[in-house]
Amino acid sequence: MGEILGLGITHYPGLTVQNPLVGRFNATLKDPGLPEYLRDPKNWNPTMREQWGDDEGLTHSEEHRQAMIERFRIARKELDDFQPDFVLIFGDDQYENFKEDIVPPFAILAYDQVEVQPWLHNTRGKNWWNEPDDKKFVINGHRKAGKYLATSLLTDGFEVAYAYKPLHAHGLGHAFLNSILYLDFDRKGFPYSVVPFSVNSYGRWLVGAQGRPLMPSEAAELFADEDELAPPPPQPWRCFALGASIARAAAASPWRVAIIASSSWSHSFLTAKNSLLFPDVESDKRYFEALCAGDWDTWRNTTIEEAEGRGHHELLNWFCLVGAMAELDRKPTDAVFMESWISNSNKTFATFRP
Repeated sequence: MGEILGLGITHYPGLTVQNPLVGRFNATLKDPGLPEYLRDPKNWNPTMREQWGDDEGLTHSEEHRQAMIERFRIARKELDDFQPDFVLIFGDDQYENFKEDIVPPFAILAYDQVEVQPWLHNTRGKNWWNEPDDKKFVINGHRKAGKYLATSLLTDGFEVAYAYKPLHAHGLGHAFLNSILYLDFDRKGFPYSVVPFSVNSYGRWLVGAQGRPLMPSEAAELFADEDELAPPPPQPWRCFALGASIARAAAASPWRVAIIASSSWSHSFLTAKNSLLFPDVESDKRYFEALCAGDWDTWRNTTIEEAEGRGHHELLNWFCLVGAMAELDRKPTDAVFMESWISNSNKTFATFRP
């Protein structure tokens, strides 16, 4: 029988570069589409004002960065202690591997191996590790495990797609690649085989935005006509049920499996009710409390309309993980919520030990 470790992390792109983590917040404050009253800190939440401080968020930015780095080191230790045969990562594709020609709700990427050069076309700034632009990373896949999981899901009634090679992405999309880079933050090597599991988290906005985090003025123009929106992503409760099926398959397998959900929680650029300036902190806290308490109904009974209204698009990755852990009757043995009003998103890290 298989053994299972559960981990929740983020693939927050800001960690890849040396720039402060408040660049988007600054840009949104200057965007003409932002309501005028939101430019004045007097109208902000007190915690938001505190994080902005008298240095335009630079102190919070570095504290937030270091807190994430430390949690990635903790997550890596959990992986090393567990020694998985492979790592399954639930991540979202942002117009990277899947574009107009095919957008599957779920897809298992059963690759043998991929070679990636994350800094070759990087436009965000100098990478955090000062690695050369042509630095290559080789990531091992696990085709056999990918085929096994696809077979199990299809048998269980989940019409999941699968692939043996990338379609449009040069190797892996950033949700998967950043997760691996961060779990090897100290660059000691990443020896574990990876099975990426793609979730179409962006749904209605995927093709129109083409993976770009939009400013308020852009979003208002792009999505003024609802007929231009793409079909929705899978329902959160379906992601939850799929995660449970994955847990059953992994438990019945001969492997030690680390199941990882990778995403920040609500994103400012997806939270329309906050004018795309700050995330839905209140909703994030509610779901975090439910996670820690093992209140699976709060997660299981969420609709996609509710998730989208809260900027919880990428949280679909966590719905898959939470469904798996609920199936195993397992609450987190360690969890932390990182509140950040000005770095685009709140972050959560969680461990579910066997």
